[in-house]
Order: sequence, then structure tokens, then C-alpha cells
Amino acid sequence: MSGQFDLADIRRRMLASIQSLKHELNGLRTGRASASLVEPVQVTAYGQSMPLSQVATISVPEARMISVQVWDKTMVAPVDKAIRDANLGLSPNIEGQTLRIRIPELNEQRRKEMVKIAHKYAEEGKVAIRHVRRDGIDTLKKLLKDKSVSEDDEKRHAGEVQKATDLSIAEVDQLLASKEKEIMQV
Repeated sequence: MSGQFDLADIRRRMLASIQSLKHELNGLRTGRASASLVEPVQVTAYGQSMPLSQVATISVPEARMISVQVWDKTMVAPVDKAIRDANLGLSPNIEGQTLRIRIPELNEQRRKEMVKIAHKYAEEGKVAIRHVRRDGIDTLKKLLKDKSVSEDDEKRHAGEVQKATDLSIAEVDQLLASKEKEIMQV
């Protein structure tokens, strides 16, 4: 076994691809309110751009509503503008220092578009995982060529890399199926 081949690093990189996919899928609008819909919104506050979560508290009081409680009353208008300008298709209603955002029901065509986007994200995640696998296999082949690892060890490690890949791809498929079910629920 060689110090240059690190199965734990390969697994960590695959897990990072899965975490990235989870983040992408959480940003997809499903017709149900979620704080993650507005978390990426950047607000121009105090002369700089910052995440919405640094100027307000985001909560979900109802299944189809997001509540944004702005801490500084002078920031209500910039927060409202940032949410409207974020191309999320959301229109906040201002009530004092609170912005209430109703999440509209998705129609069937929009749901199907969301599922296609989810499939695209999942495929990108699978491609990233396969790149990690390829890097691991290439490292093993190089080590075998340099005689740093035996053929038996190379085959065993290649099998471990493939097993980690299969598990990661299965998790991507499970995440996609779950998101697709969530999107298509009426």
C-alpha cells in the first residue's frame, strides 16, 4: 500500500459532490416554502453586499409562506428590492419590519421544468463523482507503473474506488427521486 493513494480523500471528494448537489436541489422551488429559497439572496447593506441571513431572520410560519424579519428598519426597502431582483419569482409584502413572501402554487408545466432541472443537477453530480473515480484509478495505474503498488493491491484499491463510486451514485439517485417526488406532489 502506498501513501500516495488515499481512499479516504476520494470518498471525501465524492461526498463534497453530493453536498453540492444537495445545496443545488434545496434551491429548487417546489411550491412549498423553504428558507433555503431566499438564503442565496444578496442584500446591499451598509455599503457592501451580504447574505440575507446577515440582515434578517428567515422563518417558515406556514407551508406556503416565508417570513423575513429585518433587524434594522432602514434595511426593509433594500431587502425587499434584493428579493424582487433575485429572479426567484417572489413578491414580498411589507408589514412593518417583516416581509411576508407567499409561495405560489406550481402548475404542471412548471413542475416538469423543475424536474428537468433537478435531473440536470443530478447528472452534473454524477459526472463530478465519476471524475473523482477516474482520478483515483489514474493514480493507482501510475503507482502500478512506478512499481509503488502490487497488481493485487491495485485491483483491490480499484474495487474499493468503484464501490465508493457506486454508493455515491446510488445516493445521488435517491436524492433525485426524493426531490422529484417532492416537486410533483400536488
